[in-house]
Amino acid sequence: MSAKPGKDQSEVILVGCGCPLRGMGWYHAVQMIGNECPSAKLCYIVEPWFMGAGASGPGGAEFAEFQKDSEAKHGIAFLKSLSDLPDIPEGTKRMALISGRTMDNPRLLKESIAAGCSTIYLEKPGAPTVGELEVMKGEAAAAGVTVLMGYNKNVCKYVSNVRNYAKNLEGSHVTFVSNNTYESTPESLGECFERNAEGMLKNMAIHELALLVSFYDVSVDNIEKVEADKEFSSCQTLAGPSGKEWTDFDKIKFTITTKTGKAVSVQADRCGGDTSYAFVSDSSGKEVFRHCMPDEEDKANVDVLAKKYPGAMPYFFSQDPDYITVKERVAKQCATGVEATGIATIDIACETLRVAEYLTPLLREQLL
Repeated sequence: MSAKPGKDQSEVILVGCGCPLRGMGWYHAVQMIGNECPSAKLCYIVEPWFMGAGASGPGGAEFAEFQKDSEAKHGIAFLKSLSDLPDIPEGTKRMALISGRTMDNPRLLKESIAAGCSTIYLEKPGAPTVGELEVMKGEAAAAGVTVLMGYNKNVCKYVSNVRNYAKNLEGSHVTFVSNNTYESTPESLGECFERNAEGMLKNMAIHELALLVSFYDVSVDNIEKVEADKEFSSCQTLAGPSGKEWTDFDKIKFTITTKTGKAVSVQADRCGGDTSYAFVSDSSGKEVFRHCMPDEEDKANVDVLAKKYPGAMPYFFSQDPDYITVKERVAKQCATGVEATGIATIDIACETLRVAEYLTPLLREQLL
């Protein structure tokens, strides 16, 4: 038995599974295996690390168990490289979901195009630098391949609710708040800084920057001014596990005003907890509306998923419905041509990275 797409389904190749319970790729896989995304049929998993040098290391045994189970029960084929993929059967639409290390994405996109993928779902931020992402954009355009991004907050309920509320309130101001659950210790944050060496604005807060680019006319050319909230924000230099020192924000809050007259704020805190949210302030600065992720409805789903996948990363569960929405819309566009509304394009991703690269030294300068 081998997995094959049905009518109006994309043949999905997951590139980069990672360790079960920890890797984002693994969570994408279990959602598709569970038929949460009707237009996506997971047929292949490409995992060079755990099928190669990482097989005997941490997570290797758990991956081998997942592979064995997925092959036996679901007919999914596991490969070490995209070059091992067979030719596309006639009439099949092939989609790559790239969920590996950001630094590998330029190569993986090139290999996905060579493997005949007509659509590529690329996890954020897409590439380490704007220059690399621009090259990837050009390669995809030359091959006639559509690249859409895994910026799931673009389709989040809390984002649309807050935007709708603000739209109907004269003089309103929106603040997007992103939190994570690292311990506020030099050891925990040092490890975090080293593992996410691209920096907070290109990693944790990149989703919020994508919202600003998508919905608030924010671009490097359109930024009038940027103001850091010095009272809230903190930038530290800490040693990672390797002993090397890294300088990054452990928390940051700033407001951007555009030349076209829009103002919007972002707040991100690596030690702020497991609830992200957005709120609307009126013209006097008083908060008048807030919507959290997860909300009460989502929390019931989180409890169900926590029992189903004990020990998995908690953020998978709170964002579970949004991961499904993005994958389903991208897979449906690949299979049927129906436009993936609300999904960030590679153009938005390029401008988002450009904004991140522009803001990082500017904000550091204001704080240090």
